[in-house]
Amino acid sequence: MTAHSAPAPPPGAAHARRLRTPRGEFAVVDVPPAPGVTPKGVVLLLPGYTGSKEDFALVHEPLAARGYRTVAVDGRGQYESDGPAEDESAYTREELARDVLAQADALGTPVHLVGHSLGGQIARAAVILDHTPFRSLTLMSSGPGRISVSQEQRVKLLRDALAVMSMAECWEAILAMGPPEDVGGPARGIGGPELLRNRWLGTKPAQLLATGRQLCTEPDRVAELAAVPLPFHVLSGERDDTWPVPDLDEMARQLGAHRTVIGGAEHSPAADRPAPTARALADFWDTLPAGAAS
Repeated sequence: MTAHSAPAPPPGAAHARRLRTPRGEFAVVDVPPAPGVTPKGVVLLLPGYTGSKEDFALVHEPLAARGYRTVAVDGRGQYESDGPAEDESAYTREELARDVLAQADALGTPVHLVGHSLGGQIARAAVILDHTPFRSLTLMSSGPGRISVSQEQRVKLLRDALAVMSMAECWEAILAMGPPEDVGGPARGIGGPELLRNRWLGTKPAQLLATGRQLCTEPDRVAELAAVPLPFHVLSGERDDTWPVPDLDEMARQLGAHRTVIGGAEHSPAADRPAPTARALADFWDTLPAGAAS
């Protein structure tokens, strides 16, 4: 594929822009290393289900201080990235994985890939397809296969609602049941109610339907991933109701991965405990050979 790289924004400036790729344009927040800090690498951050690039808002600055340029992306059909509203075939796992390969290629250099929750399973599919655009893979609160039964039930309720209601009607129903925590994700404490509403209304229903189904049916691909020649990092909070923490421990063991548990965090470490999460990410990357995968 042909790269359409763009220059990094000026030092110290967060830049919301469109990342042009042969597979379309993607909305990103692009944050360079802090002024006066030696650049160490580029990081591509993938959000989870009902999430967006804003979920990583609190880790950009500490990672910039460690010398890392961070690029958080809205995937196809998420929030400010376009996608079909009704065609679920546009959101198969392979299609989304190929989007990630195109995003990495457009950044013009091998990147450290970080995927949160659903984003971790998409990231895994991407590196299994082609690991060469990446220097490492961090799975953040993202498990080996399908989500827990309790979370499957919640996703099914959302999918059932989307089958008969518009996105706006679903949002009103969510508000009627109380604060919109279920669709707030990590950004619930970052952007406030307006962000949550705008993000919900901007996300395409077909994306939520297709990826929700994938979360409930994802096979265990740990053995496939273990055969990929990349350094791995499994990071999570100390509690997680989407994938049990012991399952994440075992996945890390099978991958020979670096393992980090963030105290005081649950399913969204980058929002719950951004400083220790950023520190753990940078500490892992700092151990890797400069400019090489593995």
